[in-house]
Amino acid sequence: MRRQKRDMKTRAYDRGYQAGLSRRSIDFCPHVEEAHRLNWISGWREGRYDEWDGYTGVSGVHKIRAL
Repeated sequence: MRRQKRDMKTRAYDRGYQAGLSRRSIDFCPHVEEAHRLNWISGWREGRYDEWDGYTGVSGVHKIRAL
């Protein structure tokens, strides 16, 4: 649990993926630091691609990691 909290880059990617999958705008990126922002945007893009390809609901469960 603590290791997950320490790795902010992975958490930023995961949160961005969740935001992209839920169709939120890229403008809602909460990070200011460049490295975290880039990871969040990368996750957001991946989430948007998966949402466009239909990986939502049960078909996309295998791609979502536990937060």
